[in-house]
Amino acid sequence: MSDDTDEYDEPNHKSLMIFGRDVSQIPCFRQSFLYGISGGIAAGFATFLFTSRTRLSSHAAVAFFCFTTLGYWSQCRYNWSKTKFEYNQLKRGMQEYAMYEGTDLAKEVQKRGTDA
Repeated sequence: MSDDTDEYDEPNHKSLMIFGRDVSQIPCFRQSFLYGISGGIAAGFATFLFTSRTRLSSHAAVAFFCFTTLGYWSQCRYNWSKTKFEYNQLKRGMQEYAMYEGTDLAKEVQKRGTDA
């Protein structure tokens, strides 16, 4: 029985590195690709069922994958950026309030906040 707890604390995490960035740390990356892949497979399969043309169904699958991935990526990143901006504003406001807490300026700001 050894006392090596460090061995169990760190999980063996292998991640995919693209252009020097860990893709598991990129917001919205995983969800965008999962939706794109599943949508592309579904569109390709549906196109093949209705037309029985393999070339058309593969083109439809790739096109649907691209549009779904880019569309979801854009929407997700927009919401992520908007939320991050709001959190940063809230964080700055809380820091300023903590700095002015107990002063006349804090009472004035709090009074203006309850009037609105």
